[in-house]
Amino acid sequence: MKIALVQFKASTNKETNLNKIIDYIETAANNKAALVAFPEFMMFYTNSSQTPKQLSNMSEDLNGNFVHMIAKTAKENHIQVVGSFYEKSKKKDRVYDTAFLVNSIGKVISVYRKIHLYDAFGFKESNKLVPGSEIARPVKTSIGKVGMMICYDLRFPEISRSLAISGSEILVVPSAWVKGNMKEEHWITINKTRAIENGCYVIAPDQVGNIYCGRSLIVDPLGKILLDMKKKQGIGYANIELKTIKEIRKTLPLLKNRRVDIYPNL
Repeated sequence: MKIALVQFKASTNKETNLNKIIDYIETAANNKAALVAFPEFMMFYTNSSQTPKQLSNMSEDLNGNFVHMIAKTAKENHIQVVGSFYEKSKKKDRVYDTAFLVNSIGKVISVYRKIHLYDAFGFKESNKLVPGSEIARPVKTSIGKVGMMICYDLRFPEISRSLAISGSEILVVPSAWVKGNMKEEHWITINKTRAIENGCYVIAPDQVGNIYCGRSLIVDPLGKILLDMKKKQGIGYANIELKTIKEIRKTLPLLKNRRVDIYPNL
């Protein structure tokens, strides 16, 4: 099964980005990809001078034009899409950082609101965002059972493990990984680790340019990097096989060998 991964530099203009996204979806479909995954904050780039109120005013609901157009394009091109957007919340001047999965008939079948906000390394996402309150259950797709996380969630192994033991075979992680000392090394290491420890594929599209490091990845269940987009904008492809997951989980049964009878006793 062919997977498409998009790495691009989002502008501050929502319509410009949406037009790019639609073009990428059509390109992925024309190249026979079963699913195309986009990075976090693909809706638009939020610079440090943008106020929480301005961000909130530019955000949309799940049934707004941004998601609607992506779902429409997915349906027209018979392809599954994982994307992200700034979603309105009930809290004044705060938005959700939300990932969504659209199936090939244009239906949104999963929605995940980022639960770990990036309040680290001098950043404070909670100044503009509000955290989600639950992990989205894995959903069946044509490429396997997919679980979703977002960016900073990668640093918390509990969420990927929860998704894996709930049936996830593939983790899709829209990201906007900020540049910095050792940050690229962290990114590569963490993505490979999440794949190895859970015996699953990790599909991690990342933003490039602005303050972000790029290096969008697809990693197999043994930690082999199948695709690394380096610093280029555009679309990349890799093939994944569900039988690989089954074989590796059989020979390296990390999920099965857990001692859940002992862990709570500490």
